[in-house]
Amino acid sequence: MSSNIRIQRICQHCGTEFTAKTTVTKYCGDNCAKRAYKKRKKEEKIGQSNQETLAVKAAPIKAIQEQDFLNIQETCELIGISRMTLYRMIKDGRIKATKIGRRTIIARKNIDHLFSIES
Repeated sequence: MSSNIRIQRICQHCGTEFTAKTTVTKYCGDNCAKRAYKKRKKEEKIGQSNQETLAVKAAPIKAIQEQDFLNIQETCELIGISRMTLYRMIKDGRIKATKIGRRTIIARKNIDHLFSIES
């Protein structure tokens, strides 16, 4: 059984007014429906790509957070400070560091202790 319903709608893609034959019609024609579909799929791909990029960027930080002992560069990345600031904090005694040969090693518990004192 067919319906004689005619509803004035506005196309969700191009914004033009059209007469719809059903209550669920969103687009004025096949071209607008196809363009809206392509736009929706493109936005999904971009969103997925952005999530993958964020995961790749966060991977080194997660790896650093799991280590018990960190070098100067890893400590700077974890805390978000410069090397000179870190060396200044070591010199002031706010962070305890150990030298092994030429390398400076900082225990992760010392970094955690730094934040537990300040807060």
